[in-house]
Amino acid sequence: MASHDTYDKLIALLDEHGADYRVIEHESEGATEAVSRLRGHDLDRAAKCIIVMVKIGKKEKRFALAVVPGDKRVDLAAIKALYGGTYASFASPEIAEELAGSQSGTILPFSFDERLELIVDTALLAHPEFFFNAARLDRSLALSTTDYRSIAEPRLEPISQGTQD
Repeated sequence: MASHDTYDKLIALLDEHGADYRVIEHESEGATEAVSRLRGHDLDRAAKCIIVMVKIGKKEKRFALAVVPGDKRVDLAAIKALYGGTYASFASPEIAEELAGSQSGTILPFSFDERLELIVDTALLAHPEFFFNAARLDRSLALSTTDYRSIAEPRLEPISQGTQD
């Protein structure tokens, strides 16, 4: 399954860089609120990873991997503005899973596809570590924020709004 390949790729990348992380095994769960309870942390320390499609003109599309704190929503208007786009929406599940290399609910806050720009909301990086499903519904990682920034090299932008409904 592609998800396990993506998980293995992530672990290899983190180990190669000597990242400070720990693996957390739990019941299969992809919903941010429920999995945060299983992992035992506040919602604002979870990375919610959403793939956004932005139309730029009539024929060009760009894809962004938007990563926001678990207690916030992705601000589509902010992402559209970053690209000077005409329209922004969540990518279809099929496209999202293809670009992410894992199923919805397990998308990593890392991009292994050159078509997918990684944009992280600055609020997620307020804590020394954050949590995310690791390309699997039954396994998460707690990762050092400092190591994440140096390894993933995300574009940092204010792309979240409000609180989770």
